Amino acid sequence: MEITACTAADVALLDLHMGSPGRTSFHARRFARQEAGECTYLVAWLDGRPVGHTEMRWTGCADPRVRAVRPGCPEIGGLAVWPEELRSHGIGTTLVGAAEQLARARDLTVAGIGVAKDNPRAAALYARLGYRPLVDYLDRYSYEDVDGTIRECVDPCAFLVKEPL
Repeated sequence: MEITACTAADVALLDLHMGSPGRTSFHARRFARQEAGECTYLVAWLDGRPVGHTEMRWTGCADPRVRAVRPGCPEIGGLAVWPEELRSHGIGTTLVGAAEQLARARDLTVAGIGVAKDNPRAAALYARLGYRPLVDYLDRYSYEDVDGTIRECVDPCAFLVKEPL
């Protein structure tokens, strides 16, 4: 397995192998944030195919509660492994480790990650990796559905922090 920063050419492959809901690609939006310097979008590759991704958001979590409790904390977000049968094979762990290494390279000593309250499997992974609960929050995001409708989503989450990295 290889972990690389996303390139413009990778976006179409991510859409093909790890699609996203709606009309606008999550991958294209994350790549645009990377191009703007707001994040580093990491992709896991296996046999030339993308099988996972995560985003190290240098701007941190957007939720005001999280920002108030832990200002300046970069956030590991959008972690996914696909197809499902590849989960629990170390891909997510490797992606989190790569994001942490990017933070250490910037002399940062802390990183955070949000986890949905209904995702105990991910919460267990993050706990094994040393992340501890900091604050509960509501993750709010939207996307444009294929019919052009804007879908607003709100997920109850916990923000976890690892310090030192």
